[in-house]
Amino acid sequence: MIDPQHLIDTTLNAGRQSLSDAEAKALLAAHGIPLVSETRVRTPAEAAAAAQSTGFPVVLKGYGADLLHKTELGLVRPGLTSAEAVETAAAAMAETAAGRLDGFLIQPHLEGRREFVAGISRDAQFGPVVLFGLGGVLTEALGDVTLRLAPLTRYDAADMLAEIRASRLLAAFRGEAAADSDRLIDVLMALSDIALRYPQVAEIDVNPVLITPRGEPVAVDALVTVAPSPGPEPPRHAVPPQDLGALFQPRRIAFIGASATLGKWGYMLATHTLRGGYEGEVYLVNPKGGKIFGHQVYPQVADLPEGIDLAVITVPAAAVPPLIPRLAARRIRYAVLITSGFGETGTAGKMLESELVRTARQAGVLILGPNTMGICNPHIRLYCTSSAVQPEPGSTAMVAQSGNMGVQLLAFAEDQGIGIRAFAGSGNEAMITIEDYLEGFGVDRLTKTMLLYVESVKDGRRFFENARRVGRHKPVVLLKGGQSEAGRKAAASHTGAMAGDRRVFDAVCRQAGIVKVEQPMDLLDLAAAFASLPLPRGNRVAIMTLGGGWGVIGADLCAQNGLELPELSPEILARCDALLPPYWSRSNPIDLVGENDPNLPLTVLESLMAWHGCDAVVNLGILGRRVFLGRKGEAVRHSDPQGDDREIQAAIGLIEAFEARFISRCVELMDRYRKPILGVSLITDAAARTVYPVEGQTLCAVFYPTPERAIRALARMVEYARVRERHSEQL
Repeated sequence: MIDPQHLIDTTLNAGRQSLSDAEAKALLAAHGIPLVSETRVRTPAEAAAAAQSTGFPVVLKGYGADLLHKTELGLVRPGLTSAEAVETAAAAMAETAAGRLDGFLIQPHLEGRREFVAGISRDAQFGPVVLFGLGGVLTEALGDVTLRLAPLTRYDAADMLAEIRASRLLAAFRGEAAADSDRLIDVLMALSDIALRYPQVAEIDVNPVLITPRGEPVAVDALVTVAPSPGPEPPRHAVPPQDLGALFQPRRIAFIGASATLGKWGYMLATHTLRGGYEGEVYLVNPKGGKIFGHQVYPQVADLPEGIDLAVITVPAAAVPPLIPRLAARRIRYAVLITSGFGETGTAGKMLESELVRTARQAGVLILGPNTMGICNPHIRLYCTSSAVQPEPGSTAMVAQSGNMGVQLLAFAEDQGIGIRAFAGSGNEAMITIEDYLEGFGVDRLTKTMLLYVESVKDGRRFFENARRVGRHKPVVLLKGGQSEAGRKAAASHTGAMAGDRRVFDAVCRQAGIVKVEQPMDLLDLAAAFASLPLPRGNRVAIMTLGGGWGVIGADLCAQNGLELPELSPEILARCDALLPPYWSRSNPIDLVGENDPNLPLTVLESLMAWHGCDAVVNLGILGRRVFLGRKGEAVRHSDPQGDDREIQAAIGLIEAFEARFISRCVELMDRYRKPILGVSLITDAAARTVYPVEGQTLCAVFYPTPERAIRALARMVEYARVRERHSEQL
């Protein structure tokens, strides 16, 4: 029995970067990966004799210590049917390889039309990654691969098989049996085990993994590269969740660098905090003393009274490190450092930031930032951000690595009635990282949903583990900025090149159960959905619309987003037949054909919610008619200033009453049947919102401005519901 570690150590000690062909296959065989049988020979004549013993047809391959990609070098000849053909091909290979050839392999020519690739690589941020996808010569051309972090579970490996676009090739195909999925999963699990056991294995590329006509996976070729183990990472300081909670719950805040000059940070943050009605006490610090905004100004930190919980710092960067011991002397343990000029500015700034962190740790001061746009906690009316935004208290925690992006999202949340638990522009994350926010808000009882705008992570493994743990009971919705295309541009067919930066991050999100979105507004759309609606139990959708065209668009969007539109049951058909004209669609989507009976949408909606054949209902165009009538009234008044528009105003009043009733009924039915209802407004105006609360209810009605936003939000809810279900199965 070979010792894989000895093979790896010997290779590294010899200064080589890859195992030999035989050593690579021995490593795979030691971990139970099925390999094609083969005979190794030295000369073309021996190759011909070995082929005769193997039986024709055969595959001839040349191998050598530095010949890593045989196909590209012309060292693979399949389907040879005679000893003469083998000897001639071997002689040609020897000439082509020009002394680099160590010998030849003779393998039986296996039948099988389906070729896959499997392997491992190591990502600098997240560690060992397992890959599976379409193999052979199509690997590079199509890039149809999927990734997961090691260690894999069998659930992860099964997901990988189902996830590639070519997954149908794993079923019965053109007279060949379905691939043995259990054995394929075993292959992926073995690769995961190798990645964890042998940190010096940098990359494995098993291509192709051939599926025989009987469905058996067989590894035909393998490449294993090695590298010295990276040294241990320096220890990272995790922030205890209780400290993060205390930072967002201050009773007394000191603004260090407060200013009376309009436009300065020390002016904006203090005024926005005071204007927001902060429930705690505010103290201002400026060397000039005096009064600002009617508040006494303390010349220095040492003059502050005891009991300050949080310092908001806006003084110049160079003055910040000396300030930290003064905070500690006044027992101020938490600081929001707005000041820029640190790690984001280059080498000198990085050195200053390192000094700051070292000083803060010694002093026992925890810093949020630097280079942040501020924080808010609407539950204590703390709105300490660069813009005067004041979203309502809610259950959605938001962390943004771009302060501008985060504050703009807060403004949208305020406008659309989306409640916020807390917000942080995380800045440079010198001490508090995105991993800490995940852990802290993950255990916070008021947080039901987390929204993240992320450009990078500092500790990939901790990010993954925290997100997976939080996602078991709270949705984590993430928008990734700065997604690199480096991996996609790598024009090579091996595992490391196929596992590009974006692909790895996407795989981390899938494996951790993160709901990854592509547009900024998707964050808020999902915040509204997760905070206001029950989770769907499946992906079956019923659509109710006031216009046929919208129904068609809604059906198309459902198909594009993996949602099903089930056929209506006989009971639903009979009920709608009794309510609608004979020319109604008699299908899902249900077209209400513009009927003006205000009770009709309510009746049909309740029928659909009671129907066991659907998991969610989408209504299109029920709300918004008041806007059309309002514009009609404006047109009448403009055309005839002396005219009487009382009829229009009365109609508007009736529609407003109906819309209020419809909103209330939506919430009532969701509470009764535990299914989500997502609405799309016919048209919106300044008074329209996304979230409509109903007094006395925990759920809210949700109406989006476009069908695509509603359907996309529902699809992501279905995705997260499956994540929750999968987590419960694995417990």
